[in-house]
Amino acid sequence: MEDSKRRPKLPIQQMVILAICRVAEPSESHHIAPAKQRLLINFRSCHDFRLPLSCECLSETNRDSDNDFPKPEMIESFHVPRKDVAKWAGITAATFSLSQAATGILWGRASDRWGRKTIILVGGICAMFSSLLFGFSNSLAMAIVGRCLAGVTYGNVGTYRTAVAEMIPEKELQPRAFSIMPLVYAMGSIFGPALGGALANPAANFPDTFGDSAFLKNYPYALPNIAASTFFAIGIITGALFLKVGYSASRSRHPDTDILEETLESKKYKRDHGRVLGRALVRAFGRAKSKMTRHADSETTPLLKDSRPPGSTERCDDATQQHNKKQRPSPPTYKEVFTHQTSMTLLVYAVLALHAVAFEQLLPVFLHYPRQEDRGSDPDVHLPFKFSGGFGINADRIGLIFTLCGICGLFIQFFVFPAVVRRFGVVPSLKITSIIFPLCYTLVPFSTLFPTPLTQQLAVFLICILQVGAVMVGFPCLGILLTNSAVSLRVLGTINGVATSVSAIGRAIGPAIEGWAFSFGLKIGYVILPWWTLAAIAALGSIPVWYLIELDGPFGDEPDNLGSVTAEPHLDTEEVTEQTQAKAMQQRQMS
Repeated sequence: MEDSKRRPKLPIQQMVILAICRVAEPSESHHIAPAKQRLLINFRSCHDFRLPLSCECLSETNRDSDNDFPKPEMIESFHVPRKDVAKWAGITAATFSLSQAATGILWGRASDRWGRKTIILVGGICAMFSSLLFGFSNSLAMAIVGRCLAGVTYGNVGTYRTAVAEMIPEKELQPRAFSIMPLVYAMGSIFGPALGGALANPAANFPDTFGDSAFLKNYPYALPNIAASTFFAIGIITGALFLKVGYSASRSRHPDTDILEETLESKKYKRDHGRVLGRALVRAFGRAKSKMTRHADSETTPLLKDSRPPGSTERCDDATQQHNKKQRPSPPTYKEVFTHQTSMTLLVYAVLALHAVAFEQLLPVFLHYPRQEDRGSDPDVHLPFKFSGGFGINADRIGLIFTLCGICGLFIQFFVFPAVVRRFGVVPSLKITSIIFPLCYTLVPFSTLFPTPLTQQLAVFLICILQVGAVMVGFPCLGILLTNSAVSLRVLGTINGVATSVSAIGRAIGPAIEGWAFSFGLKIGYVILPWWTLAAIAALGSIPVWYLIELDGPFGDEPDNLGSVTAEPHLDTEEVTEQTQAKAMQQRQMS
């Protein structure tokens, strides 16, 4: 019975609050591109199958990036020639990834210095204003600046992983915990395109209702960004009032304490004024509710009762004052950050981001490319390796394939991934995915050799499911390994910031390489070239996986010991030190 009581549980309430803070970002980023398929199809009309420098996948559920193509109609509204729409859409998207890559480390180091909650809230505020700037853009330059600023602010996505890692240090809970934020992202990415499609350019889409609005005519894409900013505001307010970050946040014995419950040493004993206000609002709501109910005392007592022990408030104030007098700890050195295991994990993370996103950008183009007819009589075809042509299917069917893959990915992410990791372990699961990726990429072009269109689409769909499943397992496994490779909590935010930067670089490079390989492969008649190039990249990136090991992490083997220390914020560590010194002095005098 005692063991069941001490069994660790997920801090559901705090995870929900963190999810509210997070869900606005994918909703905002994906609402700008509900017409991505049209943009990809525009490549065919221009006879240019090179992919833009960076773009977002349709079935995205577990990336660090929140960027996407702007709507082609929006680019056209800036008086850009039709033949240049794809180019400028790619450039606009590329500025996001490059800006995110440039600032990911800075956000990570900032979270190690000023705290996770502070950076989450600051990042949300900045993202809200960048969304408004992009929505009110009336020129191409302004739109590019808006996406650039969005990339800068979204560089803080690694801080969310840091917050999750510090909330749940128990290894048996990490698989479930690290699958929640990707699930939240997926929900936002599903809701975002619907939001953008419904609210974008309402004066043209709903002329009877909004046709007379001069504001909506001048700023046709402002409405979805205003709606997204509302979600940002809700997340910011909720996080400021109720979010607690750190191991002690989920295990605190005194939830009513005013101390900012962060695991970060420099923020551990500081008062969180946002939570003070949040608790006051909860108490006020409880008092108002008690006047409307017959059993007022029984319902409001838990809200009004101060669960802190007598005198704890004074000790909290003393601890806060004395802690503020301490010298701020020096920032972690790069030697502490880039340990051998951390460096190898970051390398695997970057390569995985490169080929996973490149696959999901190349696949729609390949699916839409015209079929090669009469392969048996074509002198340029030499099966099984020299052939060209795609599937020749339209955007609606492509969207259906990706939607079904996304639904399967959600199921794998939330149900299959935790079970697989509990059964086999983090590193063995990652090794399995490292074998699956090259196999999938090698088989994709041969799916066009099936005799009928139905069998061709069924074959490529099954390959996509296998690849999506590997993605859903691979990325969270790397997130767990990154967390457990940190030597201390002082470097955890920086490590996740570096991961954000290197993955953004991979997402920018991958589509560019594969776009060039696809164009060159079509010219020489080998459609397998881009796919086998991708398979070679995945195979090389899998080599470091076999040298990875899972370390104990910054919490060590017994996180309960940490909880017992940090859960009592009213204890003064300096008082303990003074008592120890006094005892030592007495012993010397007696001797």
